[in-house]
Amino acid sequence: MSFMEILGSTFDDSVFEESRNRVSAALPKYEPKLCHPLASIHTLELRICENSNGAWFTEAGYVGDPLEDQRGFKFRGDLAYRRKQYQRALDEYVSCLSLVPAGNVSVRRDVLEGIARCCCHLGKKDEALKACQKLRTEVSNTSHLTCVLQLEQSIHEHHRDLSSSVSSLQKRCCLHPYHPWHWLKLGMSLQILLENLNCSLEAPPSDEEEYREKGLETHIVLAQQTVMCLIRSRMLIEILQVQQFSFVLEKSQRALQDIEEALHDLQPTDRMLHIVSEVMAEDLNPEKMREENQDGESLLGLSIKDFDERWWNKLYTRLREEKALLVYPRIPEGS
Repeated sequence: MSFMEILGSTFDDSVFEESRNRVSAALPKYEPKLCHPLASIHTLELRICENSNGAWFTEAGYVGDPLEDQRGFKFRGDLAYRRKQYQRALDEYVSCLSLVPAGNVSVRRDVLEGIARCCCHLGKKDEALKACQKLRTEVSNTSHLTCVLQLEQSIHEHHRDLSSSVSSLQKRCCLHPYHPWHWLKLGMSLQILLENLNCSLEAPPSDEEEYREKGLETHIVLAQQTVMCLIRSRMLIEILQVQQFSFVLEKSQRALQDIEEALHDLQPTDRMLHIVSEVMAEDLNPEKMREENQDGESLLGLSIKDFDERWWNKLYTRLREEKALLVYPRIPEGS
């Protein structure tokens, strides 16, 4: 099994069959379709709603058939969300949810996600997270859980709660330990936390000495965790690069360049880079990766280790033992 198969990037074997084994057929001339401008799309929506044949779901209220009522509320909610009428969309989704049968899990998930996103846009963070929690209790496999974690992280990010956003990203890395883009997103988020901490250290409160001492301790830990995530992301991207081409390869190359720039800003010691690379590469072998490939797997019996337990505690202990604890990022003057 190749690394691409382990990471879920597979193709059907028929794609690579010899041309002589395929049935030859004349291909029709390709005629590209033209997309309507945004204004035309809005006009088209209005025409659909005004059309007597398509207006059944635009009329508020109940028609007596539970299934038709459910569909009507759902479609009206979707249309209102598309128009960024979030309060109206929320009202429609809430009404729809009360009509969704317990067995219709897919529609229930869609509606709960719609409620969460509407609440997020309306500034109702707690309500949005409650909807996420309901979704979490109903997930049945790792794909569903990944979607919930992504939704949860986007809510935190929308409300600029970066610490909670980092926590959600760490859970995604635990769920998909070989996904380079989760690691890269986590590393860049930690770097923003580090920059925010720098700004606070430049303007400390009255108890300056104690505040700065604690701040610098947090500063070093954040810097080390950022380096850890960036190194892990770089290693995973380099593994995937072997089998990448075209714009996919270009995206990876840009990501590697961003990682190098971020590491240059952090200025870790060579010894620290060496230790981090060793620790983060311990599970990067085909057999281990094949065993822990959890894409689409059932959550029954699935064991997901804590982020600190699996990676950070091990690295922190190794750095202390090797006396390579210090990383030399930019620290505000006066510290």
